[in-house]
Amino acid sequence: MTTTPLTGQVLSPTDLGYDDARSVWNAMVDRRPRLIVRCGTVADVVNAVRYAREHDLEIGVRCGGHSVLGLSVPADGLMIDLTPLGGVTVDPAARTARVQGGALLGALDRATQRHGLATTAGNVSHTGVGGLTLGGGMGWLARQHGLTCDNVLSYEVVTADGEVVTASRTEHPELFWGLRGGGGNFGIVTSFEFRLHEVGTRALLVNYSFDPADAVPVLEGWRDLNATAPRQATFTAGVGSSGLVDVGFVWVGDPAAGRRLTADFAALGRPRQETVRELSYLELQTMEDSTGGHHFRRYWKGLYLDRFPAEAAEAFAARGGGDPALRPAMSLQAYGGAIQDVPESEAAYAQRGTLFELVAAARWTDPAEDADRMAAARAAAGPLDAYSCGVYVNVLSDEGAAGVRRAFGAEKLARLAALKRTYDPANVFHLNQNIAPAS
Repeated sequence: MTTTPLTGQVLSPTDLGYDDARSVWNAMVDRRPRLIVRCGTVADVVNAVRYAREHDLEIGVRCGGHSVLGLSVPADGLMIDLTPLGGVTVDPAARTARVQGGALLGALDRATQRHGLATTAGNVSHTGVGGLTLGGGMGWLARQHGLTCDNVLSYEVVTADGEVVTASRTEHPELFWGLRGGGGNFGIVTSFEFRLHEVGTRALLVNYSFDPADAVPVLEGWRDLNATAPRQATFTAGVGSSGLVDVGFVWVGDPAAGRRLTADFAALGRPRQETVRELSYLELQTMEDSTGGHHFRRYWKGLYLDRFPAEAAEAFAARGGGDPALRPAMSLQAYGGAIQDVPESEAAYAQRGTLFELVAAARWTDPAEDADRMAAARAAAGPLDAYSCGVYVNVLSDEGAAGVRRAFGAEKLARLAALKRTYDPANVFHLNQNIAPAS
């Protein structure tokens, strides 16, 4: 049998740079691949897939490395590191961008903002474009222009057989459907073609912090304001270590127009702290980078909420009770707008009727706290489950098959399983929120 040669930069455990290459966003992840292939070309990716299959090596695919479970790092397997494939090319006249599969969101934003353009991207600039997009992709532009996956025009994909195909509305249309929210189940995307939008370069951040005793009425008032908010506004809420309840919004566009919305918040009461800050879109896209930085141990629980009554507001503010030092940070981000304009049947992504996305996120450094921190995150999110309609596949953690079912629902999951059988019947790409091939 002819063995496929590995190309690209190949790292083994004894090589300089190996430990840096296997390190990811969650410091709890400490697995050691047998080999790491840093792919600089599509041919490198093809060869890596074929080599792994010939040698029966489990495949992990790394872009930004932001999976909370560290799914890109296979123990004693082969990590396909797309990081060197990080280029972004913008066509400002056509308002499109060609983005390589290893690019980070910051590279995409910097390239498009030179022309006053952007497409929906996440909130942390060192997140990988690939992982975000394949799971759906929420960001500050989603209420105006749809999810990240809604703005993909085509994908270049290396399949489990080591073939290179293009998926679009006219080529491999069923694969195109599945890649729009189905995660990394169907192949390795080596480039994306995105639709861009004229968004300018300015944004507005508005936040009001209230005493915990006022949490329920403040959150109810904030919820009611969200119901009529313009699409340029994405409402946010949070509770962290200070115990204060934060409510506000992010506005992408003319800050003066966004400031007019602040008058409506006066009815919520007198805040302890107030922030109304104009910033560039690039500053907005990097403002959470410090809290999203590497070298911390992490765990989270997420839910999609389709209602938010007073009881939910109370549970949100309480963060599960127990030791305040162990409680996770809780956040809410509003959906709606252009997200709901896309018919549910158009993409694998589900739950377009979501009202708010909830995340209970724990971050710590001491390994001795692992069990307590994870238990606290589960306890914080648990009471909100009564108001949920599902979960975002990109914030699933250790829910396993049950979480995947909640993310997609029975009908879409059956269609995705059939697609998996077509493109990856041996489940080669299973280090993800896995969809098993239909039998």
